[in-house]
Amino acid sequence: MFVAPDPGRLRLRTSLRAVIGVTLAVTAAELAGLPLPASILGGLAALLALFTVGDPTVRGQVGTTALLPVVGLPVLALTTALHDLPLIRDAVFLVVVFWGVYARRWGPRGQALGIFAFMMVFATQFLHAVPAQLPQLVAAVAMALVASGAVRFGAWCIERRTPPPTAPAPPPTRGLARPTTRLAFQNTVACALALGVGQAISDERWYWAVGTAWWIFVNTSSRGETLVRGFRRVLGTVVGIVAGLLVAVPLHGAPAPTAALVAVCVFGIFYTAAVSYSWMMFFVTVMAGLLYGLLGVLHPGLLALRFEQTAVGALGAALAVALVLPVTTHAATDAWIQRAVRCVRDCTAASARRLAGDAGADPSPHVAELELLLARVRLTLAPLLHPLNPLRHRKARARQVMTYLDDCAAQVKGLAEVAADPAASHDARLTAACQRVEAVVGALFAPGAEPAAAPAALAAAPHHHPGAERALAHLHSLESALTALAQPVQSSPRAPFAAS
Repeated sequence: MFVAPDPGRLRLRTSLRAVIGVTLAVTAAELAGLPLPASILGGLAALLALFTVGDPTVRGQVGTTALLPVVGLPVLALTTALHDLPLIRDAVFLVVVFWGVYARRWGPRGQALGIFAFMMVFATQFLHAVPAQLPQLVAAVAMALVASGAVRFGAWCIERRTPPPTAPAPPPTRGLARPTTRLAFQNTVACALALGVGQAISDERWYWAVGTAWWIFVNTSSRGETLVRGFRRVLGTVVGIVAGLLVAVPLHGAPAPTAALVAVCVFGIFYTAAVSYSWMMFFVTVMAGLLYGLLGVLHPGLLALRFEQTAVGALGAALAVALVLPVTTHAATDAWIQRAVRCVRDCTAASARRLAGDAGADPSPHVAELELLLARVRLTLAPLLHPLNPLRHRKARARQVMTYLDDCAAQVKGLAEVAADPAASHDARLTAACQRVEAVVGALFAPGAEPAAAPAALAAAPHHHPGAERALAHLHSLESALTALAQPVQSSPRAPFAAS
């Protein structure tokens, strides 16, 4: 959390903006004379609007933010009306879970709308909302979205100069193998298990188990990723409960210090979300304890119940990914590694065309895409690299894969920088070097392919342009890294690891 890079201080700026937006939303609700539950819902709506909307353009973000009440308010009204009909309410909750996950097939907008709809159901349970409160709750949500939108798109539009990175789309598949379809079924089963067991433990606070199961599945694609995310959620919750006992309970809901600490938690949620799921859950748990204090229901037993429900939700998620349409960590990782390596090939080809004089060839987009793909590879490899993973040979293989891919990225970036130099001239050896790189990539994932031998050193040509020499050096190093990558990629994941 403290040493992770923050290029352009983007995390810092978005975190500060979130605090301002949520504060403005809550202040608007208070000035309008709305009761405390409505103010809390307004703050949550503002936080979600600032946290979940991630379209690649500002115009798209404005459109998604405008659609949040269109999706969220009907769900809020329906679940509030079903307050005294628990069986129908629970069935509606699971329907919202399924379609909220399924909507992710429509990209960032679908994910944001699905999360907002789910959290409207969750919030009605958290606040024990009844139909008489609905007009106040709707007003609070509407004011919160206007306030947070004014901050995000008016007063401090960070994305206008720094567009958010676009997450790479999952590999295209059909039917039940499609990631969004599979996740929708898995998440619904997990939430159904969490709902049933959670209600057996507590008729009033069961929704924490469902919320845990839901959020564990966000941004995961394999069994291993989901299990690691569940572990991190439980860890962050436990530490947050301890902090809540030390901080939130002694406050007894005192408004001023509680509001200040909630602002700190909002900052922490945004600042740590991209780098540490455990730290993010720590701040979420502390904030939940503080809100319970404001509502006058906080006591140590409630925090203990929060842990029990979190454990139930994590267990439900673990069972669902193990039994319902499971995808192994190896299968997910292999797909993302293939996409990363092919992106390396595309970047190499674009650089070579640029060096040969094609002004329209630009490797920069491929370099940016490669960074995003490598981030996805790191995410899928996280279960294998986790300190608690007992399979040391698989951990060593995963670490070697990441090392070689990072080396490929460094060489590709250097090659693109050379290609951008207008003085760099074409060298006949570049074509041969690029062809060798493409051959290595082609053989890397071919069935039954044997690892290629290490490339021989390229002979120096002192009379050629220095730019061409640097490009050849990058290509040679890239070929070496790809050749070395073949050993861990082509070996069986269950075979003993042999370091190369």
